Amino acid sequence: MAQLHTDFPERFAERRQLSGLAPNGGRRELQLQEHWFHKGGVVLKFAGVESISDAEQLAGLELQIPREQRTELEAGAAYVSEIVGCEVWIADADGEKLLGVVSDVQFGAGEAPLLVVKRPDSQETLIPYAEEFVQKSDLAGRRIEMRLPEGLLDLDAPLSNDEKQRQKSEADEARSAGERRKGK
Repeated sequence: MAQLHTDFPERFAERRQLSGLAPNGGRRELQLQEHWFHKGGVVLKFAGVESISDAEQLAGLELQIPREQRTELEAGAAYVSEIVGCEVWIADADGEKLLGVVSDVQFGAGEAPLLVVKRPDSQETLIPYAEEFVQKSDLAGRRIEMRLPEGLLDLDAPLSNDEKQRQKSEADEARSAGERRKGK
């Protein structure tokens, strides 16, 4: 059974030529013979796949279709592959600055998907890809301009040395207080 990562599962009925992308970058062309939905996923039967061991060869593949066969999206919507690789620029009172490059998009944490942005310092930051934050989106130009609420980037920022020291002191105090209570 395959996990569904499409907003258009009904398109399996008309799509027969699929491409399987392996984690190592290899590709395999697949001919879909039949499919059925089961427990939130989809069972796919491919030509030439006649046994469990044949099917195990397909485990881990990401099924894809050619770009020209994609369903037209509504205005403001985008495919994940169009977003990954885009630079994220943040506008604030001081002007614009490059935050980093989108390395992934995560779903399920709320209404808006989260952009996983790899910063120049190799840190990753999660940013909601919400309409109210996107100022301009030029996917062909690989650029997303955003205006974020004050403090949003601080929520996901690594701790400063002062913050780490403060946390360590607080933990040491709590441990000492616990030991004093046990000693009484």
